[in-house]
Amino acid sequence: MFRGIARLQSQFGNILSPNKVRSPHFRFALKYSTAITERKRFYQDVSISQGEGGLYEINLDRKKLKTPGGKLFTVPNEVLAIAVATEWDAQRDTLKFYTMHLTTLCNTALDNPTQRNKEQMINAALKFLETDTVCYRVDEPHGLVELQKNEWDPVLHWIENRYNVTIGSSSSILGPEIPEATKDTFRQHLNSYNFWSLTGLEFVITQLKSVVLSMGMIDRHLSVEQAVLLSRLEEEYQIQHWGNVEWAHDYDMYELRARTAAGALFVHLSSENSTVKRKLLQDREG
Repeated sequence: MFRGIARLQSQFGNILSPNKVRSPHFRFALKYSTAITERKRFYQDVSISQGEGGLYEINLDRKKLKTPGGKLFTVPNEVLAIAVATEWDAQRDTLKFYTMHLTTLCNTALDNPTQRNKEQMINAALKFLETDTVCYRVDEPHGLVELQKNEWDPVLHWIENRYNVTIGSSSSILGPEIPEATKDTFRQHLNSYNFWSLTGLEFVITQLKSVVLSMGMIDRHLSVEQAVLLSRLEEEYQIQHWGNVEWAHDYDMYELRARTAAGALFVHLSSENSTVKRKLLQDREG
């Protein structure tokens, strides 16, 4: 039943495995996933079913899954339901809720604990454009200056050409001044996303602290690994020069990759016209 979802792992990483593991609005999402960090598995079988209005439900044995807010857990399409069910099915003797990022994002979209609308979500996302990671540059050391130029400039130029906007970069503490026309263009583009996709996109932006890198990844210009590495460019530079606690560095990197990949996958699977969604259905039927 769940074999089709595995085909996405090469692009988004192994985010559905329990072994891999801001914005104030996402404190609620984190609360959902960490309030009870672990619990003994209480079910044997996981399945999905189509309910009222064509929405899909997750069944743990014969009990229907509910959100932390007490709502019936429903998702808008079959493939997202399969992905969420896979998270639950992948859990072993102990449920590790902090690894179940897709479930957490669905809970956030369903309960909408901050009661925000699309306009408020778009404004929150655009706030990150004013402090975007790739727009803030250092004056020294020379090696880091060159690294930022060589690694960040191509992505910045790509997004400016892709959306016909001007963003720029600056070493000033105030950052570059983003033209209103650029904000309007991105506002119009983000408005084309549905509420669920915006939930995922905002989550990705908060992970990478970058609209530029997030859009580059969502548009398939960057892989998850590339986007995460570019978001940590200064940290990686310092590690190369001063060393690091290896296990801690690796853990942080895998955690960020898992969260970012989950957010990107959520965006695609909750998009009404997602080519990934159609491809998964074709794979499952084939």
